[in-house]
Amino acid sequence: MPSRVKTLVLFTAHFLTWLIFIFAVGVSCLAFLSQAVRTSARQSIKNNINLLIIGVAYVIVLVMSVALCLKRRFSMFRRLQRISKGHIAIGKGDVPNAVHDFISQEYARTCLVALESLPKEAHQEGWGRPGTKYAGVQFRRSLLDTIPILDGLSRLLIPSQPALRPNDRMLHHHRFIAPLMPKDDDGLSPLHYYDSAIQLARHFDREPTEREYDIGITAANQIKTILYECHLEMYEGSLTDLDRSPSVVS
Repeated sequence: MPSRVKTLVLFTAHFLTWLIFIFAVGVSCLAFLSQAVRTSARQSIKNNINLLIIGVAYVIVLVMSVALCLKRRFSMFRRLQRISKGHIAIGKGDVPNAVHDFISQEYARTCLVALESLPKEAHQEGWGRPGTKYAGVQFRRSLLDTIPILDGLSRLLIPSQPALRPNDRMLHHHRFIAPLMPKDDDGLSPLHYYDSAIQLARHFDREPTEREYDIGITAANQIKTILYECHLEMYEGSLTDLDRSPSVVS
């Protein structure tokens, strides 16, 4: 049942209860007054002490009922005002030990249930599995992010390298640094594996698998390491040549 409908039903029931109660009190008061008139000697309301007693009794009951309701409402309001609006940690001194132990046990049980409810074998295609070294890594995006990084490193060695175009094959774009790459037993260099992984990430509809990503990112790291080493050798060679050059005497 919606909360608004439930509130309306409770309000209607409360109102009807009070209406029936007031109607019953009014009927009983009229019945007593008419009985007092009929049983009096003159059967009149003049100088009828019974009518006065009945009226005063009903007025006293009404005043005491209203006063009791107001007192209860004021007491509840005071108690609610003393409740802190902020979070207060419950210590052993705040509640009885049995209550504190029960709260602690329920809190521990809730934490265990939440821990057991966490997904452990969940796997989303194109993402690293939880608990592995690639956890939280989006394979396609991670592979494509290596393109500008390797392009910038290769330009440190070959500043005149052509500009990178969106659909360039990595083998073609990095053809000038291809001789620097070592080859395996199959005659393939890290640049070949990297080119295949980038082609897959660019053009395939399906997401790269963890195996394909591992091959591609490993090749990218190998290329990055080779470019760093070559750049370092060039820098050290330039310093050596500068030291060996004859000094200019003015």
